[in-house]
Amino acid sequence: MYQQVIDPVGSSLGWSALVAAIPLLALFTLLGVVRMRAWLAALFGLSLTLLVAVVMYGMPAGQAFNSALEGAAFGLFPAMWIVVNAIWIYRMTVTSGHFDVARRAFARVSDDQRVQGIIIAFSFGALLEALAGFGTPVAICSVMLIAVGLPPLKAATVALIANTAPVAYGAVGLPVITLARVTGLPLGDLSAMTGRQVPVLALFVPLALLVVLDGRRGVREAWPAALTCGVSFAAVQYLMANHGPMELTDVAAALVSAGAVLLLLRVWRPREGTSQEATPHPADDSAGTGTGTGTGGDGGGESAGLGTAVRTEAPPRQPDTRIEVVRAFAPYAVIIALFSVVSVSAVRDALARTTAFFAWPGLHIASPDGKPLALVQFKFDWLAGGGTVLLVAGLVTAVVLRVPMRQAATAYGHTLHQLRTAAVTVTAVLALAYVMNASGQTATMGALLARAGSLFPLLSPVLGWFGTAVTGSDTSSNSLFGALQVSAAEGSGHAPVLTAAANTSGGVLGKMISPQNLAIGAAAVGLAGREGELFRRVLAATAVFVPCLCVLVYLQSTPLLSWMVP
Repeated sequence: MYQQVIDPVGSSLGWSALVAAIPLLALFTLLGVVRMRAWLAALFGLSLTLLVAVVMYGMPAGQAFNSALEGAAFGLFPAMWIVVNAIWIYRMTVTSGHFDVARRAFARVSDDQRVQGIIIAFSFGALLEALAGFGTPVAICSVMLIAVGLPPLKAATVALIANTAPVAYGAVGLPVITLARVTGLPLGDLSAMTGRQVPVLALFVPLALLVVLDGRRGVREAWPAALTCGVSFAAVQYLMANHGPMELTDVAAALVSAGAVLLLLRVWRPREGTSQEATPHPADDSAGTGTGTGTGGDGGGESAGLGTAVRTEAPPRQPDTRIEVVRAFAPYAVIIALFSVVSVSAVRDALARTTAFFAWPGLHIASPDGKPLALVQFKFDWLAGGGTVLLVAGLVTAVVLRVPMRQAATAYGHTLHQLRTAAVTVTAVLALAYVMNASGQTATMGALLARAGSLFPLLSPVLGWFGTAVTGSDTSSNSLFGALQVSAAEGSGHAPVLTAAANTSGGVLGKMISPQNLAIGAAAVGLAGREGELFRRVLAATAVFVPCLCVLVYLQSTPLLSWMVP
């Protein structure tokens, strides 16, 4: 039995936290500064984490490697299992020609890519996050954004930044539900408190998307769409989190925000559209989604990833028939329908009987206070998992789009080949996270932040942000730090529900820089190996939003905004 020690370096929490942070600092430096390929950086970071765990924390080597294996297994299932099937569905839409049909349909709603980007990445992505989570919105929305003409790197950037505000109530409210379980605080209070923090972010995320899509001109010319989307989403998210079924918070907010923008477009149009001049799509299996090769930046020679856009004089063509448009959007309708069915309590309970829980072999770990860690329990939900639901959706898609089974199988093989390096990245990053969690490195850094005393509310979102950045999951971040947030708040005289909710709210901003999600986004658009570029693109967004959230939570701990705390 290995019992964690949070201050192994000279019995100093500060020095121990500094040593524990070395693998993460090295990983992000290699990605953002050295520009090393993500899978190499992840393997290097994993090696450092194992070294710190064994040498500095005294963790038995066998248990350290077993915890890495458990993390790698989680990286393959459910993480990569979701991504593989999501990208497979996309490939079949390309094969059948319905990729272009969907692009033209979006152009009829609005020929402005900025408006299209808001609807797809924010509203539709929020709906996918509400039903599935675990990287599904980033994978699917990235390729949908390419369908409307965005360059691959920009498409992945927009999808990652948009996948923030909905995360707190993603996967049918799982992060908040998990937080209630690990803290013992009332679920209603936690949902309400989170619903008084995250909607503030939702107000500004669509505006941030405009900056990424078209800079200052985008904000100046398309702000009504962003404001309408953000305000409607935030209002419904607040109302549902505080008064409605918490599990349906993001579902309702996503649908209302999309509907609000569509209604706006009946009476308003951007002054200057940024419509697509050409149609980027996979020219063949060696381009874009096949290998993801190409260098350069947006607009200045960037490989389209999914084929290079060129200006051509296209001959006149007949308008797409209504049935073809329906087929083009059928895969996404099928995805939403299947996830909605799986989310029904009766169905979820029935599928839960097929889920297996087992102790990971060779792991016997206790927390610093001697309690067994839940981390060693592995969950294998082979039937109820999001990846399996997407697999079924893919089979239905093949039938609806009339893709022959042999062609669908070939597309699946190409997808596996495309994602080979992304799989290495994701498994290595999850292995790193599990070793950090099992050895006590994560607890050390969390305990250091918890010593901030009266300033703890100012730093509590950083703890959630850090947990999600490491694990790629707000749910996992809440499992790691939820109880710590409560104990630190009680020790410093603050409301536990405030800092616990701040863990969830801060966590939503860590998702965009998580190496796991960076790998998913890059792989989805055929740019595997360029995760470092993607990291630098999203770093500015998280650097702006995190301090703002910290200030909000701190003010909520003072008489100025304490009325917002349930």
